[in-house]
Amino acid sequence: MSQVDTAALEGRRFEDVTVGEELPGADYPLTVYRLVMAAGANRDFNSIHHNTEYARGTGAPEMYANTQFLLGAWERCVRDWMGLAGQIRAIRGFRMRSFNVVGDTMRVRAEVKDARVDEYGRGVVEIAIRCENSGGVTVGPGVVEVVLPRRTGEDA
Repeated sequence: MSQVDTAALEGRRFEDVTVGEELPGADYPLTVYRLVMAAGANRDFNSIHHNTEYARGTGAPEMYANTQFLLGAWERCVRDWMGLAGQIRAIRGFRMRSFNVVGDTMRVRAEVKDARVDEYGRGVVEIAIRCENSGGVTVGPGVVEVVLPRRTGEDA
């Protein structure tokens, strides 16, 4: 029987968040295997994501990561920081600026931009986030808005 990581299940609490706090980043070496598996997993069979010759024929420098892979990288960064009790409420500003190509390493970087209690008493956190590679920012910058559990009673 496996043990449950209760810290991950309970997750981060709104009261523990600090504006300006950096989230632990995540690095993704973009290998052919990773891009092929990602494209297959989310059923994006467009050859630009797994075929160098085809991708170059469209003007891209090399095969490159697809949208769902990039969104998943943003979610992993945020989810690893907040735990399973938090809820992703919105993603804004997700814009591809350049390619994340095979052979490069994509890095996801994020920090807390704002933290507030909304009109319903929920702890809302806005996280500024982006993807970078050796050429600079490739996706974003954007915002992931999350709702975190709040402490109640004596814990507050």
